[in-house]
Amino acid sequence: MLSRTADHLFWMSRYTERAENTARMLDVNVEMALLPQTSQTATAAWQGLLSISELDALYKDTHSEINAKQVIAFMVADERNPSSVASCLKAARDNARAVRGALTTEVWETQNQTWLELSQLLKSKAYEADPTKFFEWVKFRSHLSRGVAIGTMLQDEAYNFVRMGTFLERADNTARLIDVKFHSDVDPSSLTSHYARKTTKSGEVTSQAADFYYWSAILRSVSGFEIYRKVYRDVIKPERVAELLLLRADMPRSLHASLNGICANLQAVDTGATSETMRRAGRLRAELAYADIGELLAMGLHAYLTNFLDRINDLGSRISRDFLLPAA
Repeated sequence: MLSRTADHLFWMSRYTERAENTARMLDVNVEMALLPQTSQTATAAWQGLLSISELDALYKDTHSEINAKQVIAFMVADERNPSSVASCLKAARDNARAVRGALTTEVWETQNQTWLELSQLLKSKAYEADPTKFFEWVKFRSHLSRGVAIGTMLQDEAYNFVRMGTFLERADNTARLIDVKFHSDVDPSSLTSHYARKTTKSGEVTSQAADFYYWSAILRSVSGFEIYRKVYRDVIKPERVAELLLLRADMPRSLHASLNGICANLQAVDTGATSETMRRAGRLRAELAYADIGELLAMGLHAYLTNFLDRINDLGSRISRDFLLPAA
């Protein structure tokens, strides 16, 4: 396969997945904003989302203050933001159009229709009227795109690069979604102590209650609420949520499941000259397979996730160097 074709397929799926995960992160913040809280707490939550997405500087270039309305508009509709939903779905459609001949008709039409519908939703500012409904639409279109690709494409190298892009982007974004919670924590080394801590500020719910609602929102955002109930059959505990989203190989959006997908598709396209990339991917998967959630919490979840993001980004760079077009 031509590296140019592989590159477009890889990034088509990455951008589609990124749009979905941006919607998931925003949805969590919108749900948490419904809880009683001070303006400082609300601002800190939106600041955390920008920070973990590495968009602080870009946001400050065009906005004078941080508030829900402006951050949502920046993350949804602003094409100056390369990670906004609009930018991602446009890039996904452009990459699909570039390799139209390598896709089935159903895959192309799904990508194209998503962009056409998004254009209408942005014109009507549907994301302002009902953010949650808009985010559900983004997730549904991503599910549809992925399902059509799995259900209609020949499972050859083109398919492998589509799936590889999906899993790589999912690993990165799941880690960021979890890390939003711990990015600004003073002492993120113990989930249990943080979960039990109370606050006496007037007008705010207790930290324990806020954490319960936060982790419930996290689980729902990754379609994991019912899975959590089935696996643990217990009240929501943050350490178990972390275990589910990091270490459970049978949880579709977990880091472990994502690394399994990356390694499987890397193996399928291995040319024999990519041993270092395979080794690094396999090592990261093995660490997740044999990790203990207690050890990860002891070292600090934020520190672990920061290290994981560095390694997954390095892995993405190596895949690009080995298989795709040279980076500009």
